[in-house]
Amino acid sequence: MKETGIKKSVAFHTLGCKLNFSETSAISRQLEQEGFEKKAFDDFADVYVINTCSVTDNADKECRQLVRRIQRKSPESLVVITGCYAQLKPKEIAEIPGVDLVLGAAEKFNIAQHLATLSKGNSAKISSCDIDEVHTFNSSFSINDRTRTFLKVQDGCDYNCSFCTIPMARGKSRSNSIANVIKQAKELAANGVKEIVLTGVNLGDFGLTADAENAAKLIRSESFFELVQALDAIDGIERYRISSIEPNLLTNEIIAFVANSKKFMPHFHIPLQSGSNKILGLMRRRYKKELYAERVALIKTLMPHCAIGVDVIVGFPGEDEEAFKETFDFLHQLPVSYLHVFTYSERDNTHALTIKPVVPVNTRYQRNKTLRNLSYMKQQYFTQQHSGQTRKVLFEGQDKQGMMEGYTDNYIKVTTHYQPQLVNQLSDWRL
Repeated sequence: MKETGIKKSVAFHTLGCKLNFSETSAISRQLEQEGFEKKAFDDFADVYVINTCSVTDNADKECRQLVRRIQRKSPESLVVITGCYAQLKPKEIAEIPGVDLVLGAAEKFNIAQHLATLSKGNSAKISSCDIDEVHTFNSSFSINDRTRTFLKVQDGCDYNCSFCTIPMARGKSRSNSIANVIKQAKELAANGVKEIVLTGVNLGDFGLTADAENAAKLIRSESFFELVQALDAIDGIERYRISSIEPNLLTNEIIAFVANSKKFMPHFHIPLQSGSNKILGLMRRRYKKELYAERVALIKTLMPHCAIGVDVIVGFPGEDEEAFKETFDFLHQLPVSYLHVFTYSERDNTHALTIKPVVPVNTRYQRNKTLRNLSYMKQQYFTQQHSGQTRKVLFEGQDKQGMMEGYTDNYIKVTTHYQPQLVNQLSDWRL
């Protein structure tokens, strides 16, 4: 490791999705190999790296707040911003006082080279490119951060949902190969990992890889179903979860395979976004609510105990009271287990900005609260259905003030007094 310009300790903060967590972990390991000492974000460090999200307005605001916090605590430390917000608005981020380096999508995994020559200066250095020039797939996974490992197998998205900036931030859909994923899964198993969560931007679109003769050209050579089958056959990993999959890409054969697998957990997270076909059309989603209901019905027929999580957006332009009631009623009657509720926020350069009428912000928040209350009731009901049952729980290693947490196969959280012998072990647990 060169001495000039390189700092010795680094701290990380991740905003957003499981994919970001896997990438932060990969960047952390990379810098540790370069001789950096990893610190907690609340500690003093020579370099602070913030891996950003830009799905909502809050993620942008949180990034700014974190930079201000670092400036107050450690004004001489280097501050590096990467992730989706950094790709979308590099100049805006570079103007935040205290930021020294902004790394776009193509450069985040080259952070060590950038830090080798970076020093605290008056203006931030920007290293970014046009997202259309990003064709490579950078593999990443989280390890040592928690019992479950997030393994990135796909990146980017070719869909053009009218509210979403992800294709502009992460580029075209592209994937790892099944052979590489299998190799990584075996390495993780050798490191004692019991559960892998498969992650991606559009996971069900897995299979697009760079052409051997032309890296800019992506060809479909494999499928997500083939990946699931291949992972199920290897020894060492006891649990897999599918982090999130579009309803139009969650095929009947995938559902049937999971139902018969001992390794793929009875747990799906399926984005819905709206229970109104009118709003789904305005959102440019690739399905109608009837297809969504069919998928849920098949899952519950084959796996009555299966957990189903749902993403839903409230306050999208054009969502009048009737459309919101349609969403509420649809979710109310669906046998799903929990909701992730997002309040719509305007994102630059998205088609949704042209849709009228705009829903007042206070109405958006009220609708969010209504659906969060519904989610709480759904989760309570799902948990109570399994009361008295004995299910396998994988406990995580964190000691939270004398308590520890784990999850059943069907994603029910279990909390008990911290017992070191339970860490990273599958235990039969009476709920």
